[in-house]
Amino acid sequence: MEYRPKEISWLSFNERVLQQANNQQVPLYERIKFLGIYSNNMDEFFRVRVATLKRLTKLKNKAVKIIGYDPAETLAKINIIVKEQNKLYEKIRDNIKAELKKQKIEILDETMLSKEQLIYVKSFFDDKIKSSLMPIFLKDKKQVPDLVDDTIYFAIKLTVKEKKKPLFAILQLPTHKFDRFIILPKTTDKLQIMYLDDIIRTGLPRLFYFLDIEDIKAYTFKITKDAELDIEDDISASYIEMVNQSLKRRKKGNPVRLLYDKNIDEELIERIKKLFRIGNTDTILSGGRYHNTKDLLKFPNVLGKKHTYPDLKPINIPVLDKQKSFFQTLKKQDILLHYPYHSFNYFIDFLREAALDPDVISIKVTLYRLAKNSDVIEALLSGVRNGKEVVAVIELQARFDESENIYWSRILSEAGVKVIYGVPGLKVHAKLTLITRKENEKYVQYAAIGTGNYNEATAKLYTDMTILTADSRITLDVQKLFLFLRNNYKHFRYNHLLVSPYTYRRGVKKLIKQEIENAKKGKKAYIHIKLNNIDDREIIGLLYEASQVGVEVVLLVRGMFSLVTEIPKISNKIFAAGIIDRFLEHTRMMIFANNGDPKVFITSADLMVRNIDRRVEATLPVYDKKIKKTIIDIFEIHRKDNVAARLLDRKLSNKFVQKGNKKIRAQIEVYNYLTK
Repeated sequence: MEYRPKEISWLSFNERVLQQANNQQVPLYERIKFLGIYSNNMDEFFRVRVATLKRLTKLKNKAVKIIGYDPAETLAKINIIVKEQNKLYEKIRDNIKAELKKQKIEILDETMLSKEQLIYVKSFFDDKIKSSLMPIFLKDKKQVPDLVDDTIYFAIKLTVKEKKKPLFAILQLPTHKFDRFIILPKTTDKLQIMYLDDIIRTGLPRLFYFLDIEDIKAYTFKITKDAELDIEDDISASYIEMVNQSLKRRKKGNPVRLLYDKNIDEELIERIKKLFRIGNTDTILSGGRYHNTKDLLKFPNVLGKKHTYPDLKPINIPVLDKQKSFFQTLKKQDILLHYPYHSFNYFIDFLREAALDPDVISIKVTLYRLAKNSDVIEALLSGVRNGKEVVAVIELQARFDESENIYWSRILSEAGVKVIYGVPGLKVHAKLTLITRKENEKYVQYAAIGTGNYNEATAKLYTDMTILTADSRITLDVQKLFLFLRNNYKHFRYNHLLVSPYTYRRGVKKLIKQEIENAKKGKKAYIHIKLNNIDDREIIGLLYEASQVGVEVVLLVRGMFSLVTEIPKISNKIFAAGIIDRFLEHTRMMIFANNGDPKVFITSADLMVRNIDRRVEATLPVYDKKIKKTIIDIFEIHRKDNVAARLLDRKLSNKFVQKGNKKIRAQIEVYNYLTK
């Protein structure tokens, strides 16, 4: 069975992001942000995916049995692809810089300043920045500083009078304190911007004022480190303490990538490689003078509205706008919230009502990633203050959000919320809320089940779905799942939800096999899946089998995609595409023909080994007929996209989908559909 390494397919996904930065149909300011997204994605890729592959190389042949392919060979391929993409990135960045110039916006370096600007920049450096700069001289191997991951540094070469050899130093740039892009006072009809890096370059001689300097040069470099958490199973330590210790170890993680200015002094870069143990198996990339270009996500919007995406006003849901109570509405019908087309405020209102309603007994919720100033947290705190039992399951291993989640867990715990720290050995990734209310001496439950985090910030940027329901078939299963999360030794039978790691694999296999059987009998058979990632070998094998017997297989996958299309007689009839557009496609849905009576699901889980076997996930069967139809219609809109969709072909060429005469851009069409 042909199977593509997920890391290689992920690089193809990030190339699609880079394509958007080069896409003339995308507004100029948004193209700048796509450059930042590409860079940010690549950082995480090296900190996690590449770091994991490097670990696996130590297992040699055992690694192939574990992941199904050779990690060393994959690392070699990654190096080749990344270097090619880096060339393309720099070309696109230069093109965007030229386009900014046409809009009378210039990026200046320290050599391009007028006398007035130089006076301003020197003053800015002396008054605001200088006190934050603490260089470290590189003397010998025993005094290697511990570099901060995900941070840019200057490698500085100082030629000093009466010293035979140059001095070398490194300097962390204080981008955590200052904006990376500084708008200079206007002296012409042009708007001029300067990198913080170059402002610091102008002041370096004054930073080393105590030396008799003949020449000073500074080159940007950045080291990316292994960011995977190693949490040892130490039952004597608290879960929070284990995560805290792992975060400390992350700061000292092994290097996996070095980025540096291609003009750097050769002796200096060789010294950096030796000091920080950069080996031949690490990715070493030379490039321009600026790194950490994910900071372009914070590039000042000086272009105006015509160079940004037009606003999409959140769509009202009349039944919720007219209702006096969510609970009374949910007795009559289920509600679908589709972010960002609908406002996340509806979900906050649902929680707030639960917190205030005197008949509500308890509120239970799973939390994976939260907004910085979280209204979800405020609603839960309000529930406690109003005498409700509030239970929050917080996943402390939500990658790169661990410290935030530790902070929130303490806030909630101190307020009286019962905080559960996930499940040992399993990440809790399910998106669940359960409200219990006393009505006429009976306990009635209401649930919210979703595809994405309860996070009002990302709900404006990611497409996700949440279904609110009072259907007792669903709420009973959600109640069982919360009981399991509270008491891990108790296991339950779920009659409707597909729950990882217990029933999801078996359930999906059964659904696919049913389509295979129906196709063999000449019945209507199709499998329509929209997910973020697919890498599970067993499921991929079944999808190959389904396609071979005539099941229509349509896969819309944003990111990692290990299935290989266009294999003669095996997968040449599978249609697969990925959409990259203004919103991050995060909605997960699965639709099975079921001989004309479609089975529809939304899920928090991708078809990945980790989601199926090593996480707690919830997959919801959609029973409400109107919502079923809506989800089917939305999938059909996405499969017809011929503006933002790229084919996931055998060569990973990322060609745009070309079909039909009418332009169909799924995200806009879905907005129009939901508006109607």
